Amino acid sequence: MINPSYLRSFKTFLRLERSMSANTVSAYLNDIGKLEHYLDFANKNFDVDRITNEDIKLFITWINELGMQATSQARVISGLKSFFGFLLIESVIKEDPTVLLEMPRITKKLPDTLNVEEINAIIGAIDASKPEGMRNKAILEVLYGCGLRVSELILLRISNLFPEVQYLKVVGKGNKERIVPIGSTALQLLRIYLTEVRVHIAIKKDNEDYIFLNRLGTSMSRVSIFNMVKELAERAGIKKIVSPHTFRHSFATHLIDGGADLRAVQEMLGHSSITTTEVYTHLNRDYLKSIITDFHSRN
Repeated sequence: MINPSYLRSFKTFLRLERSMSANTVSAYLNDIGKLEHYLDFANKNFDVDRITNEDIKLFITWINELGMQATSQARVISGLKSFFGFLLIESVIKEDPTVLLEMPRITKKLPDTLNVEEINAIIGAIDASKPEGMRNKAILEVLYGCGLRVSELILLRISNLFPEVQYLKVVGKGNKERIVPIGSTALQLLRIYLTEVRVHIAIKKDNEDYIFLNRLGTSMSRVSIFNMVKELAERAGIKKIVSPHTFRHSFATHLIDGGADLRAVQEMLGHSSITTTEVYTHLNRDYLKSIITDFHSRN
């Protein structure tokens, strides 16, 4: 078993020195937990400084045989590299057993997107007669109109909303702040929600500044928004796999399809690298290719 004090110190290191979000830190610790589970399964109950490169390779083989996908394996390897790198810095170990570990080959899968009609159908499936109806409409319009991550949406604050200039201040990955324009439709629904719905909620202490609240008066969870989007997509008859992130993908794709500058889209999405944003240009190229295939006289 890995010494719990190492895990606590590693958690502090990730939060304070690497500025990682709570969700990312939790994922890293869960991946280390998988390694602990394997070592227990393989009867290798020794101290962390005795873990070798061969042990790590056998662990990766084990999770592969269990059916873990390449993307998940890559995340596990990344977490282990960070953990053992930390232990090396702290002089807990003398050699890093992950130093020669290679990442699995990952086939880049283009994200699913929705067209405007599908987005309208999902928003139209909301029951406006229920108290949460206007809130959910505002949530989907902000997701699509601003291209936010779900983690950014649930952290939105009233104090970071600037309706007079139509901007939001968003806290993204690594606590990085960015300014994002908000369209008139999303802004109008936000105003209605804030002035006609939210004011009737008994808000719990320390939740006064969060924009989106649940019926208990606390900030919404990622899971509740995922479930809401999934239910609405099914109600609208959408056969695609739809999540809150699908609205973000659709936001970026529609901007680029309309001729938006890639750097501007990168800034609005909060991508640290332009390479991440370029995936949406591939979506556009696929669309153009399909047009030629379907309609050109030589095809």
